[in-house]
Amino acid sequence: MSLSFCKRKDGGGMASIMNNLFDLTGKTAIVTGGGRGLGKQIALALAEAGANIVVCSRNLEACKEVSRQIVEMGGTSISSSCDVSNEEDIERVINETISTFGTLDILVNNSGISWLAPVDELPLDKWKKVMEVNVNGTFLFSKAAAKVMKKQGNGKIINIASIAGYGGTPPEVMEAIAYNTSKGAVITFTRDLSVKLAKYGIQVNAIAPGFFPTKIAKGVLEKNNHSVLSGIPARRYGNESDLKGAAIYLASSASDYMIGQILNVDGGITALA
Repeated sequence: MSLSFCKRKDGGGMASIMNNLFDLTGKTAIVTGGGRGLGKQIALALAEAGANIVVCSRNLEACKEVSRQIVEMGGTSISSSCDVSNEEDIERVINETISTFGTLDILVNNSGISWLAPVDELPLDKWKKVMEVNVNGTFLFSKAAAKVMKKQGNGKIINIASIAGYGGTPPEVMEAIAYNTSKGAVITFTRDLSVKLAKYGIQVNAIAPGFFPTKIAKGVLEKNNHSVLSGIPARRYGNESDLKGAAIYLASSASDYMIGQILNVDGGITALA
């Protein structure tokens, strides 16, 4: 058996083709809730891939710190305060993004909150607040970004859902019916929005993380450590880099033909179903 190899005339090769697929140089991304947790991890990942990053959340100081880290890495970033349930805040952030970088190529809808309580003790105002941030915020930011992306003829919207959005969670593990319901809504919203925007060259997909020790989940995981870990085939929680690959993939041209899909990054939990 003989093998033959062909070298590209431009001096490139398979490595350069792959690098180009995942290269975000010159792209601009807004990451909501980017000041900590999963949002911070995603913001850093997209910056590492070359994107300009706009970090926004209600905690401006946390956003400034992430932007500082990105700049120290050699990237470009600005930070902004934003309540994702406030349309005026959203418009301001998008206008700042366009005026600074000239484009909006990637939106990561990561901002989210939860409220832990048994269903018969959950106050209506807390239910509404979770929906306002997790569902309404995702809708409002996607709506505003889509207007810009449609004019450009391209764009990527990545929604952060959760495997908790697929169904029920045992009460001894997590009493978070408002959160679970909101993430189920985000999953369906992602699929329907993707169909509506596909013809404009905009790909809408979502990442559904499993158990990561974020501020929202940390208390639950510490309380139920053994029972939760025993249900994860990987036998560990997600770490500070486990979402990076999925985020870069969905933000890059490598996923241009991927529409309305939910990437489960959960250590194998959903594989058990």
